Amino acid sequence: PEGAARSGWTSYPPLADIEVGQTFWLIGMLFLITSSLLGSINFITTIIQLRAPGLTWMRLPFFVWSQFVTAFLLVLAFPPLEAAAVLQLMDRVAGTSFFLPSGLVVSGELLNVSGGGSPLLWQHLFWFLAHPEVYVLILPAMGIVAEVIANNSRKPLWGYKSMVYSVIFLGFMSFIVWAHHMFITGMGSTMSAFFQLTTMIISIPSVIILSAFFISLWGSSIRFNTPMLFALAFLPMFGIGGLTGLPLGFAAADIHLHDTYYVIGHFHYIVAPGTIFGLFAGIYYWYPKITGRKLSEKLGKLHFWPSLIFMNLIFMPMLIQGLAGVSRRLWDGGLQYAHASGVLQWNEFMSVSAWLLGLSQIPFIINVLYSIKNGEKVDNNPWESTTLEWTAPSPPLPHVNFEVIPEVHRDPYEYSVPGRKRDYTPQTEPKKG
Repeated sequence: PEGAARSGWTSYPPLADIEVGQTFWLIGMLFLITSSLLGSINFITTIIQLRAPGLTWMRLPFFVWSQFVTAFLLVLAFPPLEAAAVLQLMDRVAGTSFFLPSGLVVSGELLNVSGGGSPLLWQHLFWFLAHPEVYVLILPAMGIVAEVIANNSRKPLWGYKSMVYSVIFLGFMSFIVWAHHMFITGMGSTMSAFFQLTTMIISIPSVIILSAFFISLWGSSIRFNTPMLFALAFLPMFGIGGLTGLPLGFAAADIHLHDTYYVIGHFHYIVAPGTIFGLFAGIYYWYPKITGRKLSEKLGKLHFWPSLIFMNLIFMPMLIQGLAGVSRRLWDGGLQYAHASGVLQWNEFMSVSAWLLGLSQIPFIINVLYSIKNGEKVDNNPWESTTLEWTAPSPPLPHVNFEVIPEVHRDPYEYSVPGRKRDYTPQTEPKKG
């Protein structure tokens, strides 16, 4: 009744609404940040302290490494935003002005604040978290894709150690690129040049990881099951997202592209196909371990192909609209962008595609619900995988997971080793001699 939160996910002051809903939004952020910090500390502690005997750092699956780096990103990046949320909350309820200059009129009302604050301070604190947050979303998906590709290509991951060092470097670099979101705020040329450089550098580890995936696939006998299809779709779509991000890393290009649909298209080519396809790959891959039953391959493919098609039909037109200069957050761009009338007509097309993408998830929902009771029963290792979790019962035992504590003797991806009877060797299998 007092008004909803209507300031988007950035909550920029002084544009943030004066309605009480925005205050509750900030309080919710504090709870979210605190829970994320506690969960991340749990991940870090577990990975450091509770590894199985013999599970050295370079025997960890790449998925675990990606989760480990992600947890550190959250622990280091969330506290500044939590502090910023407290300060903005005080601006709203305690009369302070950390982010509010004097003489502000918001929604037709003159704000009674002492002034002296800086809205740019909020932007710096917000984007210091919000850019690592992109990698918080994408790194676990990369880890899932690594597991699925190694298993279904029946080959070890190419350059495992280089991938590990790359994901660590990627996490480090994510903390020194945040201001490329702020090129148009009047940033000095020296600072602008620094963040342009770091933005170019951060693309290197991503290219290394993506290249390792493609090289791992080269010359392999690929199993085109549903988790593999989602993992394979991740690669080119994440690549499109990365390539379209390069122009945004240059201040000169960003002046034209900032706050246009190009940014929306780029961001969602990273986050939507990357994170969501990675998540679906993981669900299809680990569902047999969770439930003891497989998901239907027919329904899985019926879920995959429309999702792939409609996701591209949503986001690809956005890139073209943005290049034409169409701004985001306008309900009717034709009022201001008559020169771009040709591409503005695509809004309805993208909206229909979004509805069809939503409908494409119905086979997935049916698949999950049906397969809980009626899916094909499987043994503990239906994918013939090498990593530790596949030695546990399916579904795992309550609380303890493993019947006995496993001991690790091998690297995580020993597939198709010459001279062995099977094309996979579990990590728990002792080495002969």
